[in-house]
Amino acid sequence: MNPAKYLCHRIPERSFFIKGHQFPVCARCTGFYTGLLAYIIINSTYTHAYDFNMLIVSMILMIPVATDGLTQYFGPRESTNGLRFITGFIGGIGLIIFLKIIIRGIINVL
Repeated sequence: MNPAKYLCHRIPERSFFIKGHQFPVCARCTGFYTGLLAYIIINSTYTHAYDFNMLIVSMILMIPVATDGLTQYFGPRESTNGLRFITGFIGGIGLIIFLKIIIRGIINVL
């Protein structure tokens, strides 16, 4: 049993392969996880305020991945793995900023 199936659909044509082995997650999820990790590493040396402006920035960063995913899902076009990775990477950065703001807000209320 593969636990990655709960994290991603793993459709082969939407995944990267290295030497014939499929990545455990699709191209978009690979981008998401890479973006999350990159932001965590960068944020360990460079910090900024987590205010309303950053909340807006985080939402703007998630627009490309939402647009790519929705236009592909509803059929006007088919995305490529490269585009899926790039929009996932940008969306991953937006997601981690968004989550950090929301979690900090919840902790401050408690």
